[in-house]
Amino acid sequence: MIKLLHYLVVGLLLLGGLAYWLLKPPTLNPMADAQAAEAMALVQTHKAQRAPTLRQALTDRVQALAARGQGVRLGEWRVEREGGDVYLVRIYLREEGTKQWFEREYIWRVNLGTKSVVALTLPATDLMPIEPATLFP
Repeated sequence: MIKLLHYLVVGLLLLGGLAYWLLKPPTLNPMADAQAAEAMALVQTHKAQRAPTLRQALTDRVQALAARGQGVRLGEWRVEREGGDVYLVRIYLREEGTKQWFEREYIWRVNLGTKSVVALTLPATDLMPIEPATLFP
């Protein structure tokens, strides 16, 4: 009887995992939507101000903070459709302060039609390269 109960519990866990995998929202798995994957790739490979790509700039920041002995955690990349060919790509960076942790939110709006990436938050803007048009109107 106990053995049967153990098999039943393991079977329910496997069934629950399979149901979760099949029904999870696309924001948790951007690779399920080809356009969401393209939007994420456009952001991650976009040129950064002090690094070759935005992804590398974030990685460099995390490594610099960790090298100073400061606690740091980089969140998961998330993509959500805003409408049509427009997507929002976001990632969180948690940093240990002197008394508490704080979070920086990086959000970019991606238009797949024009292949443009626009920073929506101040931390994301700090990573983006300076546009010549903004320096000399």
